[in-house]
Amino acid sequence: MAEPSNDHAPTLAGVGAFARDAPDTVAVIDGARTRTFAELDDRAVRLARAYLALGGAPGGPIAVMLENSIETFECMVAAAKLAGSYLPVNWHLKAEELHWILADSGVAVLVAHVEFRAVAEAALSGISGCRLLLVGDGYDEALAASGDVPAPFPDQAPTHRWVIYTSGTTGRPKGVVHDSPAGANVAASQQMLVGLWGYRSSDVHITSGPLYHTGPAGYATTTLFAGGTVVCLPWFEAREWMRLVERHRVSTTFVAPAHFIRLLEVLERVDDGPRADLSSLRHVIHAGAPCPATVKRRIMEALPNTEIWELYGASEGGATRIGPDEWLEHPGSVGRPWPGTTIRILDLDTGEPLGPDMTGAIWIAPPATTRFRYHNDTAKTAAAWAQGDAFSVGDIGHLDADGYLFITDRASDMVIRAGANVYPREIEDVLHRHPAVVDCAVFGIPDERDGEHLKAVVEVRPSASAPAGPGVDVDAGALAAFCREHLASYKCPEVWDLVETLPRDPNGKVLKRRLREQHWEGRDQAV
Repeated sequence: MAEPSNDHAPTLAGVGAFARDAPDTVAVIDGARTRTFAELDDRAVRLARAYLALGGAPGGPIAVMLENSIETFECMVAAAKLAGSYLPVNWHLKAEELHWILADSGVAVLVAHVEFRAVAEAALSGISGCRLLLVGDGYDEALAASGDVPAPFPDQAPTHRWVIYTSGTTGRPKGVVHDSPAGANVAASQQMLVGLWGYRSSDVHITSGPLYHTGPAGYATTTLFAGGTVVCLPWFEAREWMRLVERHRVSTTFVAPAHFIRLLEVLERVDDGPRADLSSLRHVIHAGAPCPATVKRRIMEALPNTEIWELYGASEGGATRIGPDEWLEHPGSVGRPWPGTTIRILDLDTGEPLGPDMTGAIWIAPPATTRFRYHNDTAKTAAAWAQGDAFSVGDIGHLDADGYLFITDRASDMVIRAGANVYPREIEDVLHRHPAVVDCAVFGIPDERDGEHLKAVVEVRPSASAPAGPGVDVDAGALAAFCREHLASYKCPEVWDLVETLPRDPNGKVLKRRLREQHWEGRDQAV
């Protein structure tokens, strides 16, 4: 298998090491602002001291609700200084969604931008022991007040550990906790990623997705670990992304297939003037959603000098990868296992192992040092690790005769909309709170631009043509507004059907699968 080029591979490092050995090298670029490695390290030390002053304890998680910014990276490095965990929070969340995460995780400090003050303060209501530190209103002052005395703690680890809250069939988000030990083992794991993807100290990486996702944040962190520079893009817009790639001679990035589609909308236009110079872009990783084969071929043609690599994994852990030459030989595959990882295909009913080209549940057996657990949920943890040394996230697929994995469906209801995971149970729980709703089914339907869109089929009360209560209107617009009131915007369905009766099995269970299959009929994949 062709490997990424890695002729300038660094040794075990991290921000602290480069702050000593290359202090003036630029670590992060954020518009007109920059941080050298020395500056980033210094401010992370100060933030770690401020965290302790606010009541946090070494080893505890830092919750962060920020748009992509320099301060996001300061929080990541501070978590490493404290041998703690980094808990990124999606800044689209509403107060009640955020409240659950803060209360369940037991964090001592939430770092949020001042523009999210109202949501953050409302979310903290009723939670004792969690303090708010606002970027734009007290953050810089707190760092300055922490003093210039050397840190009372050594560099505990070259990179932080993760706590990622992800929803599921129960509706409430659960924290995916990676309990990897601090110090050398964390460094070795990070070094494995550097070698696996061929990252270099000369690399310039651009953040194409939000840093509350592990993919965009993880590979930006890997760049800093290797001594490279990260260009921080607040949010993805194709022309601005291309302008920054040209300006900073960007060499690497991590994207979702939706980003490819938006780039192609610009790159394939013939009447749009001079194209940006993207020749510096040598290595792109994409993941987060299935990539249509036609889109993959088009982006490879549009960026002929760029290695396009695909990754399959989840917040729970990485699984497979595939390079451009391999993909051309196995189109549609997500690749072969990472080093130390094994993929098994088991029968959905019996759990028995299946042979090549036989479709079943995908189980991932990672290295023994990379296990995860769900915070405060031993039952869900046990179910995920039902095979003992292997876990599943509910995907269905098969291995071909050469050991390449193909994903064809999901056993779970999860929807991937423009790279963001959405769990219909959360939406259904909100809809059931509306007085006009008898029952509902939310599921993913195919969309050429975003991969999947959300559709809600809602069984309404017989009086649906009239208000079902004081001030209640039960048309689709009112139900959509109700969802937006209680859920982050990306979780709100785009397509609505209001029906008198939902299809059910003899036991009364809604046949959501039947509703969903109508939209995926005739496709090779149901994801």
